[in-house]
Amino acid sequence: MIGVSANGSSSRSKGDPVQIQSNTKLRRFILNCLVGIATLVLALAGCSVTPVSTSGAQPPKNIIIMFADGAASTQWDFGRYSSKVLRRQPFAVTDIVFREGVLGLLSTEPNNAYVVDSAASASAMSTGYKVNTFAVAATPDGKSVPTLMEIAKAKGKRIGLVTTANVYDATPAAFSIHAKTRDDSQLLVDQYLALEPDVLMGGGADYFLPHGTTGGKRKDGKDIVAAFRAKGYQVARNTPELKAATGEKVLGLFAEEDMDFELDRDPAREPTTAEMAAAALRALSRDSPNGFVLLMENENVDTAGHANDAASLMRALWAFDDAVKVALDFQRRNPDTLVIVTGDHETGGFSPTYALKDLSTLSSKNRFYSGDDHLRMIERITMSLNRVKEKLGRKPSGEVLDKLVDEHFPGFRLDPDLRELILNQKTRERNFTYLPQNLLGRMVARQTGYYWGTSGHTPEPAVVGAIGPGAELFRGYQDNTDFGKHLHRLITGK
Repeated sequence: MIGVSANGSSSRSKGDPVQIQSNTKLRRFILNCLVGIATLVLALAGCSVTPVSTSGAQPPKNIIIMFADGAASTQWDFGRYSSKVLRRQPFAVTDIVFREGVLGLLSTEPNNAYVVDSAASASAMSTGYKVNTFAVAATPDGKSVPTLMEIAKAKGKRIGLVTTANVYDATPAAFSIHAKTRDDSQLLVDQYLALEPDVLMGGGADYFLPHGTTGGKRKDGKDIVAAFRAKGYQVARNTPELKAATGEKVLGLFAEEDMDFELDRDPAREPTTAEMAAAALRALSRDSPNGFVLLMENENVDTAGHANDAASLMRALWAFDDAVKVALDFQRRNPDTLVIVTGDHETGGFSPTYALKDLSTLSSKNRFYSGDDHLRMIERITMSLNRVKEKLGRKPSGEVLDKLVDEHFPGFRLDPDLRELILNQKTRERNFTYLPQNLLGRMVARQTGYYWGTSGHTPEPAVVGAIGPGAELFRGYQDNTDFGKHLHRLITGK
């Protein structure tokens, strides 16, 4: 028998063999339990995202960066929900890339502020260095640091830049070339000619053509379109010409400045984001033993955010998602391809919500919750708010304004306070500076619940979804400079 002392402890001696064996079994049991619990925790932690690749895997041959300027988590979910309700289609960004791939977040602040502009954010994501607002891949001390496309080209990869903005806009420029300020348009176009990206598509024909020609703004008399053509590029100026382009080098210029919103786009003149993506991938994958890097941007997400234009934002997200599907289809056929979906910052403080029907009472009975019927009201809008601004001109008239609202915003009413501000060209708040777009955006918000917090950018973290070899580098909360460093590492191996 084992005696028990008055304090309840065993009276068997410390060195008793039976007691030692019993303690050893107990320790083994506890250890096995802890190992089991740890294994379960690790399994549960990893169940939400399927590992895409391992640290020992081969680096990607091709990298496709799908870039929705101005998009953060609220925009992405708006794309998902509106696509499900109105298009009855899955939204590839959330349903495939975010769900099946690796998910991360990026802080976005530049070197000299908290809220970033597109040039500084894209510069950080391209070079791995913080820069000041408006700088294009140039550090605060004036140093030009290597861009992603420069690194890729030096490693023998083919490179492509595609956007719905003008091709010398902040994002494509910062991923490829350099300037002290993003406004130096002619210099940026000259650098494109020197860099010779294999694919360059978007708007911005104005700074490729000399002043005096249709839409031309160059002050040196040079025809840069002709210069590209002399270097062996096929030039496409509209959708049929893009579809007919079969070469390995393509210059596509489909608008004098930015390309139009989907609500306003002429399909014969301007291709969709998906059509440009397909053409770019077709060209870049030809004779490409070392692979390629493609930046594919939809700038209209950002532009709609500045204008507080929910209808244009919705369709820009759909257009972008259609292009993501093109990229994912290419990846299925070429599994050595890394697809990254991201934005650079959030625009507009987009905040669908519940709200009061009017200001007669604060009672919850006077509240409405934004739902599918309100979404369908937005779907029925037939003109972008930027196009409304063009139609109104510099001196808006009440007659023209009322007619535009009646014809293109069915079911909406323009409240007297907003109408007066539009006609007098006055803003409501200091952070709403796009007129009359922000006021019309408030009209839509009051009747649908699709509100906006600003006409500018916000510091909301950017979302990154990555799927393919190398995707695990983008997991978790990181800085936007880490994005650039990871891309350089994938291309250079160091």
